[in-house]
Amino acid sequence: MNTNRMNANRLSAISLGHFAIDVLNSSVVIILTVFTRDLALGYSKIGLGVMIYMLAASLSQPFFGLLADRWRGRWLAAFGLLWTMSFYAIAAFADSYTLLLTLLTIGALGSGAFHPTGIVNAGDAGGSQPTTATSVFFLLGQTGLSVGPFVAGLVLDQMGMRGLPYIALATLPAFLYMLWALRAPMQEQDEVAHVAATGSRSRGAAVTIVVLFLLLVILRSSTLQSYIALLPPYFADQGYTSGQYGFMVSIFTLAGALGTFSGGFLGDRFDRRHVIAVTLILSVPFSFLLLRSSGWGYYITAALSGALLNVPHSILLIMGQELLPKRKGMIGGVVLGLMFAAGAASAWLAGLAADRIGLMSVLTLLAFVPLLAAALVYTMPKARPRLLRTPADAAAVAAD
Repeated sequence: MNTNRMNANRLSAISLGHFAIDVLNSSVVIILTVFTRDLALGYSKIGLGVMIYMLAASLSQPFFGLLADRWRGRWLAAFGLLWTMSFYAIAAFADSYTLLLTLLTIGALGSGAFHPTGIVNAGDAGGSQPTTATSVFFLLGQTGLSVGPFVAGLVLDQMGMRGLPYIALATLPAFLYMLWALRAPMQEQDEVAHVAATGSRSRGAAVTIVVLFLLLVILRSSTLQSYIALLPPYFADQGYTSGQYGFMVSIFTLAGALGTFSGGFLGDRFDRRHVIAVTLILSVPFSFLLLRSSGWGYYITAALSGALLNVPHSILLIMGQELLPKRKGMIGGVVLGLMFAAGAASAWLAGLAADRIGLMSVLTLLAFVPLLAAALVYTMPKARPRLLRTPADAAAVAAD
């Protein structure tokens, strides 16, 4: 078999699975918004629920990433989707906030299994074009994130919580396609030298870059994930129905899918630091204005905000994988997990603050957080780092 050719079946299956599982993931905030408003609970309950769900999905990703690296596991992705959709359907019968959150959180482990395994599968399917294949994988996932709130809003509007099993059932074809298309084992990757940097200066430089990189990921994720979690209750307070605010949030996330895809393209052609910094800075005015806009004004500002905030997504993942080229599944899980965990914690803290100073004030402050991330990105090396490949590479980074 020619391993340089793109495997269209594998890439299509894993990307469709990404679409399906992220439809379910992004529906959770709509479910929690509808459920908590019926019980007259506060913003903090929504933020807490989103945080717990996302932490379960994110903190488990490095573990499942290690399994993907060790076993070249292709079945983890398919059965991760099946696990999530099963508990999503069962959650329809929850009669309390605690039970609802428990069922959703258990289901989130399936998402934790899917994502790092999906990254490895997508890269393998790309052959000699793993970056392109990974961009397609994320494009479908982001599209699922945008469709989920809209679909969930419409279904909950018409059927209430009893409509959740129907949404879960709609993802079954993706699971079946994955079972068929992923049946062949993945190709073994070429071995890459894994030599730790020698010398305290080289090690210190590598550790510093890794720490700053992780802080960059956290800051970049805070505004994006908090907006996704808190825009539904923000619009609900203004009198919009679940179907209406589900669609409004979908505009924000659908534009994010295009931003993610374009980020991979731009990151391969320009200095990654400039791409990340410029797009994050440009996102600030649009994130600020979408809170104060309606009609077409909202759709335009929300689309630009969502797209610009998402441009760094695939770039950051690729940068992270270059730190540990032999552990792409694990580092992919760490970066994605940290993105979601940081966003979840930010959403919870923002929910607590909103109960005290108002949701508009909190979201306005969050609009300016990307400026901190934009400043931090210039602590990263200009060249694409291979920090842990050879001592020479590490020394070059230290000297940069």
